[in-house]
Amino acid sequence: MNFTEKTGASWIEETFFRRECVKFIPSSWDQHRCIPVCQVCQSLIRCCCGRLMGEHSWEESCPPTSLYPSPGQDMEEEWSMEAHTKASPTNAYGIVDFQDTATRVCRAKYVRVAVDSKPEALLQLMLKEWQMERPKLLLTVHGGSENFLLPPKVKQAFSKGLIMAAISTGAWIITDGVNTGVSKYVGEAVKLFGGHDLRKRNTIGIAPWGMIDNNLDLIGRDVFRPYQPLGNPLSKRACLNGFHSHFLFVDDGTSGKPCCHQGLRRKLEKHIQLLKIHPRLNQGVPALCVVVEGGPAVISTVLNYVSNVPPVPVFIFEGSGRAADLFAFLHKQTANDRELESDIKEDFLGRIGDAFGVESPEAAQLYTLLQQCMDHRESITIFDSDSDEQMSTDAAILSSVLKGTKASPSGQLRLALAWDRADIAQKDILVYGQHWHMGSLEQAMLDALVMDRVSFVKLLIDNGMTMSRFLTVDRLEELYNSSQGQTQRFLRHLVEDAKQTSLPIGYRPSLIDMGLVIEYLIGGAYRSSYTRKNFRAAYSRMQGRESGQDSSSSFSNQRGRMSLKSRSLQDLHFFRTAQPYRSKDQTVSTGSTHLVVLSPSVTGTLLPCPFNFNDLFVWAVLQQRQQMALFLWQHGEEALARAIVGCKLYRSMAFEARQSNMDDIIAERFKAYSMEFGQLAVDVLDCAFQQNEQMAMKLLTSEMEAWSNFTCLQLAVSSCHRPFVSHSCTQTLLTDLWTGPLNMRKNSFLKIILSLLLPPAILLLEFKSKAEMCHVPQSHETPLFGIEPVKSLPVPKGSDQMDSVDAERGLPFQDKSVGSASEMVSNAFRQCLSWIKRMYDFYTAPVVKFWFHTVDVLLVLPDAVLLCHPGEDGGIAKCSGVAGYCLHYIHWS
Repeated sequence: MNFTEKTGASWIEETFFRRECVKFIPSSWDQHRCIPVCQVCQSLIRCCCGRLMGEHSWEESCPPTSLYPSPGQDMEEEWSMEAHTKASPTNAYGIVDFQDTATRVCRAKYVRVAVDSKPEALLQLMLKEWQMERPKLLLTVHGGSENFLLPPKVKQAFSKGLIMAAISTGAWIITDGVNTGVSKYVGEAVKLFGGHDLRKRNTIGIAPWGMIDNNLDLIGRDVFRPYQPLGNPLSKRACLNGFHSHFLFVDDGTSGKPCCHQGLRRKLEKHIQLLKIHPRLNQGVPALCVVVEGGPAVISTVLNYVSNVPPVPVFIFEGSGRAADLFAFLHKQTANDRELESDIKEDFLGRIGDAFGVESPEAAQLYTLLQQCMDHRESITIFDSDSDEQMSTDAAILSSVLKGTKASPSGQLRLALAWDRADIAQKDILVYGQHWHMGSLEQAMLDALVMDRVSFVKLLIDNGMTMSRFLTVDRLEELYNSSQGQTQRFLRHLVEDAKQTSLPIGYRPSLIDMGLVIEYLIGGAYRSSYTRKNFRAAYSRMQGRESGQDSSSSFSNQRGRMSLKSRSLQDLHFFRTAQPYRSKDQTVSTGSTHLVVLSPSVTGTLLPCPFNFNDLFVWAVLQQRQQMALFLWQHGEEALARAIVGCKLYRSMAFEARQSNMDDIIAERFKAYSMEFGQLAVDVLDCAFQQNEQMAMKLLTSEMEAWSNFTCLQLAVSSCHRPFVSHSCTQTLLTDLWTGPLNMRKNSFLKIILSLLLPPAILLLEFKSKAEMCHVPQSHETPLFGIEPVKSLPVPKGSDQMDSVDAERGLPFQDKSVGSASEMVSNAFRQCLSWIKRMYDFYTAPVVKFWFHTVDVLLVLPDAVLLCHPGEDGGIAKCSGVAGYCLHYIHWS
């Protein structure tokens, strides 16, 4: 046993106790006056605690010599736990192994505790020592304690609905834990629909220690005990159900006496409700009472739940029998009028007597309790499994929880978010006419992203949530700093590698740090938008305002006010890339994907445009959330480029994981994610080329321009495990990139060399049109020479601008000669611009640059050899002129 186990065992023994009766008080005084007490009396007379005299512990006192009351004692002494029992450290805890389940391993953790144990200690035992997952819902099941038959349809609805609701939400199920009555049906439901993972089975049985058959077999400290749940049919005790995962045995010092555990069970349930459903959500654990069949005690239990503050909703299965059917009948009959008619009331009282086997006075008392329950009818849900209009059982259970909590729509949305049940949110919460407080949906989106709830992110987007309004600088930074555990440590390691420094404890990476990480992982010539000068300047101003003054107008709010304008600019930028035939005055040129606009609220303050799905996609990749990344990849634009970027990022992360000596499983997982995005890029481009090769080329080049020009092509060539496109298509694209604006296929090197030697020959070369150039990615920094028609010439001073206009020619009557001259000047100006543009396009083409340097080196190389002499160290010491410069360039390159 290691140190941790010893610590846990010692804590259990110091915290929890058992109760033992230390004074024998006979339950009967008749004809047992022998002194000393004979062996017959010791074997027949039981104490009020339920044990025989020989079963008592006499460590602190001597056994009685007579069972007859002493002289002067007129009344029998009343037995009580406080006065006649002794508390001592618990002697029964460990793991119980059920032996009758040959098909699967069924083991459960158990502990024997006193009836007056503190609920907070029990909760600490369950969460810390037993390491149970924190509950998101509490399902407490009540009903018949004796065996009863359920109709097949009701049994199927109860079994499947209860377990599906528990598994999908991460709920705890609490029962009596015995192998009779409703607890047995819960165990069968776990057997049929529960998973084999023991950590996901959170079915807790709370049973009285004195009612457990063969409980002496469980005595032992931190032991592993086999248990045979085949009890004696004639015994009043009950066996444990083998499909429960945890047991709390409540000990009040009695034996064979039921119901001592109900008080501790209710206290524990109330304490569980005080837990937070999730660390991010300020919401307690909701509880639901599920009723199947049941006797008279169930009616009092239901009244206790619904009259509590806040009330606990009750879900009753109609058709299960006895108390459940009485609740269902009265709930339906009093829907409009709270009182029953006299004849119906008499019949109902008779049904109560028949169901419970009681006389009329007791039936009237039970009817009063049922009526009091109906005063809280809004907290009671009747489920009829025979109804065709009824929804699925698990959905009905969760809907009744939402209705019973009486929480606000945002609170109900938080519950559904913690359960990860988007279907419940869509059906019961995100409905038409629902009133939402400002910012509640944005907070729900942030919680959904942090908690990795892909279905909720999709649901909120489908209901009108736009990323341009949601995603701000502070929210994006919060997302990057929200990870925990190994993911956060790995991201911190990437930041340290990108910045080449060690980070202090508690350091929160900024978006600029994330930009450095992205550049570090992608490599090459990629430049992140977070590291550009305009973003750094705006980010610094934001930090300065936050530290210098406490203002309600934050950076994110200002960016939110500019969201629509910025988004329109972004759309214009993409539209210009896809359709190059628009006139220049209708397009907006920009230096990067993230634009910079002037905020009208703060004069002279440049703020970056709202972030989009690309930023969230990169966040999901760096946070290792593959399903979220795949979902975000499907939204927004530039799907091909994002798939390539995701492929490259994951591949670099796999390399970093191997370099950091991390688990090989992590590196293999990154590699698998990389291959998945690489395959997506292959499928997208292959599909595009099958449909239209020209449009596929336009798609590829436009997305390359959006993701820093040639970076996308470099990633396409270096990141993928097989070519994205066919060899001919790849060759065509590379040829277009190599020749640039020049349109030549044959004898290109001769034409280029001739044009280099005779520059006027450039005007005779053939250049690509605008439609052809849209397939070739160009640098954002490249100045564009547009040939625009001259719209108008400056009006000479002193001329009348309001002269009459020729309706046919569109020119003033007195300025027809001026119009001819303006056309001549316009044509000359356009021709001049055309020559200048051709000269620029020629000298900036990659193939021309290559031949220019090649010819230059070949021409000056002999002269460089003559003008240079070796230095003292054997290298080139001195060179003169252009030859020296070129030779030094070649030598050091």
